[in-house]
Parts: sequence; structure tokens; C-alpha cells
Amino acid sequence: MYSKLSLLPILLLGLSTAVNSQSCPATPNPLPAASSFPRVTYLPDPFVYLDGKSRVQTRDEWYQCRQPEILRMLQHYQYGFYPDHTAETVTSTRSGNTLAITVTAGGKTGRFNAQVNLPSGASASNPVPVVIAIGGIDNNAYLREGIAVVTFDYTSVAPDSNGKNGAFWALYNGRDIGVLTAWAWGFHRTLDAIEQRVSEINPTKVGVTGCSRLGKAALAAGIFDTRITLTMPMSSGVQGLGPYRYYTLSGQGENLENSKQGAGWWTSSGLNGFLNNHEKLPFDAHTIAAALAPRALIIEQGSGDPFVNSRGTAVAVFPAAKLVYDWLGAGDKIGIAIRNGGHCDFAGYSNVVPFVNKILKGTSTTRDFTNLSPWSAMPTAYPWSSNIPRN
Repeated sequence: MYSKLSLLPILLLGLSTAVNSQSCPATPNPLPAASSFPRVTYLPDPFVYLDGKSRVQTRDEWYQCRQPEILRMLQHYQYGFYPDHTAETVTSTRSGNTLAITVTAGGKTGRFNAQVNLPSGASASNPVPVVIAIGGIDNNAYLREGIAVVTFDYTSVAPDSNGKNGAFWALYNGRDIGVLTAWAWGFHRTLDAIEQRVSEINPTKVGVTGCSRLGKAALAAGIFDTRITLTMPMSSGVQGLGPYRYYTLSGQGENLENSKQGAGWWTSSGLNGFLNNHEKLPFDAHTIAAALAPRALIIEQGSGDPFVNSRGTAVAVFPAAKLVYDWLGAGDKIGIAIRNGGHCDFAGYSNVVPFVNKILKGTSTTRDFTNLSPWSAMPTAYPWSSNIPRN
């Protein structure tokens, strides 16, 4: 068993004194009630701590103090707390291209399978990068680039409902955890099995992807396991990289209220206190993106998507998140790929290939993955851009 969830142990500490000699502002304990936050109409300043007054000054402080606080905050208010992987035992077997994955914890057992698709030339002596995916995917978009594709049946990990069957709930039924976190856990246990049984894959070059609600899950997968090299959410919308604020810019007006009403199980009950008060949220989608830095993120959107707010993601969330990445010296690790077309078009997988190749294979690309066309950035959404900390 091997897993490098290196950020999570830090965030679960009190965060009240010091981490690696860096003095951190005290995080309120318990975290504030939703009603106690001020109403903020723009994307909240990601450099301001939850105490509402302290502000990040250095990169070291970001990594040692603020980013762990963000991860704790996101779990408390949105995702539910990720299970302690150190209490789990993961075993796997391989039969042809099928991985049978077994996870035990607390005397309970969960099981699910994954399917391995290898490109020509992959071998133990020539291991290749991998994209782990849930839902429909154009395997050939990556296989022809020499990148393996591994898929798993997310419904056998946790159903897309309030039902509590599947591998995740076999272990953690009764916990206030959203299904997006359960599916993220499925990505991680699949990667464990790859490390154990698939020598043809390089487990240090890993992308995760999905579209729509499964894009939200891929985003969560990237956040909660630092082994993920590249996070690749497609058309992820609210509770993904669609903004809670500015939700009317495009799409069908997907917002916190209607997403919780339609699929309340995606996230924990922590968001309920912000219903009809989304401007009190101490974070937005740009904060979720910043939780990944400096690891790579490519955001895929369709300009004609009738469902999610692609424009809001492009003109507000992406530029705001990129400000953080730029400040951290990782500006080349974040990109957006906007295509013509609608929701979850298969063209989206090939749309991001040049960026995927850059991150997973080290190849260069001339494509501008900061191009927001057909839109333009909306700086009024992130007025704190004039007050970025100096290093």
C-alpha cells in the first residue's frame, strides 16, 4: 500500500501555531458558522485567512499555512472530510486488463474493478503516463499519444444518489461526506492498484478526468491526493470550477441552490448553511483551483454549453486562479481550453491533448492555453488582483 496524501495530515491539525517553523495565523476552531461570514459580491481574496484579517505574505506561508487552511475549509464546508487513508489496506489483483481492487478499514471491506487500456509500446521497461477517467471518454485521444487510459465504474464506488451502496459506503456509511469525495477516493484507490499491478504505467505521471458531475469528481480527486500530476475537469460547473457568484453569465443559471436541490448528495451538508446566501461563502471556484497549485490544472469548457456557466469559468474563475499560480511561479501549470460546442462533447478530450502532453510527457506546445476567446477577462470579479503579496 502506498499513498502520498501529503497535504491532508497538515490540514487536520489545529493550524494554530506553526508548521515547519512558519508561524501561522490561528484558524478559528470550530470553523465559523455560515451566517457569521460577511457578504462578498466578488470572488473572495484567496490570500486572506479565515480569521478575516490576516493575509498571506510569502510563498512559504501559502504552502505551509494558507493552502492547508483552504483544504480544511473546503472539506468542512463542501466536500466532507476525506477518510484517513493510513487506516486502510489496499490490495489488488490483475487479470488481463482488469484490476480487482479491495479496500479494508475498520473491519469492513469494499471492492470495485478498473479497466486498463495500454498504448502500443507500453512495457515495464518503457512505462507510460496515464489518465484515469470516469464516465465516457475518447480513449484514442490519449492512447495515440502514448498515454494509457484507466477507467473504473464510479457507480460501484458510490451511486449518483442518496443510496449508500458501493465500495466507499461499505466502509464509510454514516459519515457526512459528499459523493464527489467518494468518487475521488475511487480515483485514488485505482492509482494504488496501478502502482501495485501495472508496471507498464508510470505512476508519477498521472492525469484525472471526467465531465460534468464527473468533472467535479476529477477536480476533487486532484485536490485530495498529491500524486495527481494533472487535474483535467471538463464542463464541471457549480461545485466544480463554475463560480457560485456570477452564475448568470452563461448556461442555464446553475447555482448553489438548484444544484443542491437537484443532487444534494454530491457534497456534504456543510454547504446547506449557505443556501440563499452564496455570497457569504468564504471561497469560490478559484479557491478550489488554487488548492491544487503548483500541480497542473487544465480546464476544459464548451462555449456553447447550455448547462454550465462556461463564461463565468473563463472570465472570472480561471484568471483569478491564474493570479495565484503566477504568484507561486507556476503560471505555466494552469490552462484553459475553450472549444466550440456544448456539454461533454467528446472533442473535449482531444482539445486538451497539447497541454496534457506538455505536463505528462514534457513536450512543447505553441497553443495559448490562456486564450479566453470568445470572451475577455472580467477583472472586477477579482479586485484584489492589485494587491498580490510580494515575495
